[in-house]
Amino acid sequence: MDSSDLYHVKQQFTLGAYKSLANLTLPDVSSPDYVSLTLYKARSLIALGRASDVLQLISPNIDSLSLKAVRALARYVQEGEGDGDKDAPLEELRDLCVEVEGDDVDVKERWNVRVDAGTAFARAGEIEEALETLGVGSNNESLEAISLVVQIYLSISRPDLAKKEHSRALSWAEDDLLLQSIEAFLGLSTGTDAYADCTAFYTEQLGNPSLASSHLLTSRGVSRLMKGEVGSARSDLEEVLRNSENEEKEEGEEEALCAAVVVAGLDGAKKGEAEELFSRLQKKYPSNPLVRDVQEKSALFDELVPKFEVPPLATASRA
Repeated sequence: MDSSDLYHVKQQFTLGAYKSLANLTLPDVSSPDYVSLTLYKARSLIALGRASDVLQLISPNIDSLSLKAVRALARYVQEGEGDGDKDAPLEELRDLCVEVEGDDVDVKERWNVRVDAGTAFARAGEIEEALETLGVGSNNESLEAISLVVQIYLSISRPDLAKKEHSRALSWAEDDLLLQSIEAFLGLSTGTDAYADCTAFYTEQLGNPSLASSHLLTSRGVSRLMKGEVGSARSDLEEVLRNSENEEKEEGEEEALCAAVVVAGLDGAKKGEAEELFSRLQKKYPSNPLVRDVQEKSALFDELVPKFEVPPLATASRA
């Protein structure tokens, strides 16, 4: 059974409160919670775009396979931001996945390694390898792995397979916060119950006075937008963006900017605001899928314009 500290940290990570976890004070290395707490702190730093901090936090000579894996994930993310060698950390993660298959390896550590490896493989576009690593089609009883599998399936437009994984988890998983989070994410992505359940979940979690998560606020904003509650959605998203004004990269800001661009774009009178928000998104998050899509469409338009021949104006014939 998890200690109260570890339980609270796990809840925060599940709900996307990465900023508070990035500032988490770790216990002594002799503590039974040291590896787990360090793992959640490292993952939070990666989520905030601070992969280099993980390399300072975790020694390359660490014995824990779980911490070796998250350090390799941080290396991959950092190399991906530049022109470094991204293959080396991927190979290290593959080796670690083989190493944790031994009978003497703790099951929890095995899935810690697999989740970090699956995350890296998915980011690298190796979808099949990621799903295999995460145990699709096997007797996988790791909710963290199931959560990642669901997100991968939704990212490749296979909600049917995502729902299948969720249904399978219901047969053995306890009704904990992570399972509820998976259900909310599925609802947000597929429109189940007209977005009512996921909106209710995000609203309930935002009522927790001990939790501050921009991701939750952004998620509720998006769910409200999908329900047609544009004013309420705008309020949630604007709060996230106000909180991020003094930060280089604030948790939840990227998603909030994307949604805010859509909200502003729905109002023809706010074209200037939409363009300003998109410019901000493009500057701070150039690899964002929305930015890339717009750039690709713009390049295609420029390519096709010279090939378009304007037909001559029709003139009325005289009898």
